[in-house]
Amino acid sequence: MEERVTIPCGEITLDGRFDPAEGEKGAVITHPHPLYGGDMDNPVALAIKNAYTKAGYSTLRFNFRGIGASRGTYDNGIGEQTDVRAAIDFLKAAGIRNIDLGGYSFGAWVISGLSPSPEEINRILLVSPPVAMMDFSEMSLPRLPIRMVTGSRDDIAPADIIEDLLDGLEAEAELTTIDGADHFYSGYLQQLEATISGVIK
Repeated sequence: MEERVTIPCGEITLDGRFDPAEGEKGAVITHPHPLYGGDMDNPVALAIKNAYTKAGYSTLRFNFRGIGASRGTYDNGIGEQTDVRAAIDFLKAAGIRNIDLGGYSFGAWVISGLSPSPEEINRILLVSPPVAMMDFSEMSLPRLPIRMVTGSRDDIAPADIIEDLLDGLEAEAELTTIDGADHFYSGYLQQLEATISGVIK
């Protein structure tokens, strides 16, 4: 059962929800843009969480700095990378050694810039990375399995731009497109969850 947790992050703390499972597999889930109402309760972030839970992973979702009960202030993705590292450390302290990073929109962008990538990371899942709105030129994804999901009607994360991005990666990377879905997956959340479940298996 999911429990509320406080995640130490340097001089601040982050508000999170931890759902432990048996074994050493876990996932950190990151939410969309905090300046546009994004938080850990976002429906797409919850769909990612649910897919990992059903696959037997421990999950940790949290609010980036300055959101909800998380301390600090928005830091244009830089401090938010520190937040992700703090979440990874939290899972490590709980005995979890094989960790996926799953991010949606802004959360996907933050994950994509995480460098160097912690050695415990097993796979990266990017849902609707906002390639048409944010700069991915500094993307530093490691040579790990990378899975991306977007909607065919997503004008913030267009499939053709993502495919061009994949062509430049040295990692094993795949894109799955959900026909008819937009950036918010309105009416497609169940299909998104099912798609993620298939991708992470």
